[in-house]
Amino acid sequence: MSQKAKGTNAERQLIHKFWAQRWAAIRTAGSGSQKYPSPDILAGNNLRKLAIECKVTKDKSKYLPKNEIHALKEFSGLFGAEPWIAVKFNNKDWYFMSIEDLKETENSYLASEQIAKNKGLLFEEVIK
Repeated sequence: MSQKAKGTNAERQLIHKFWAQRWAAIRTAGSGSQKYPSPDILAGNNLRKLAIECKVTKDKSKYLPKNEIHALKEFSGLFGAEPWIAVKFNNKDWYFMSIEDLKETENSYLASEQIAKNKGLLFEEVIK
């Protein structure tokens, strides 16, 4: 299975988790491949809206290009949503991290298992 297919399947899994908790959620078509910023997933209820950039990795860390993070910030600001980075590390639960929790490098942002464990939230904590 290609990395893209794994990412798509993981996003769908996350969509199902939101709907199971009575949150509306959709995948946005063309995320990252169009000229306008768009997150991978939009989720919300009558109180909150989340714009989520999703990543799946078998490694202990994942680098996110700065332009992806800037696009998430821009979309979230215009849409009035909370920006979140959701990362599923190999055989682990989804961790949700705020942009401020990520480690900024010269060309990217780093999301690591260590950062996720120390500062991230699990799915159940995000939807409270």
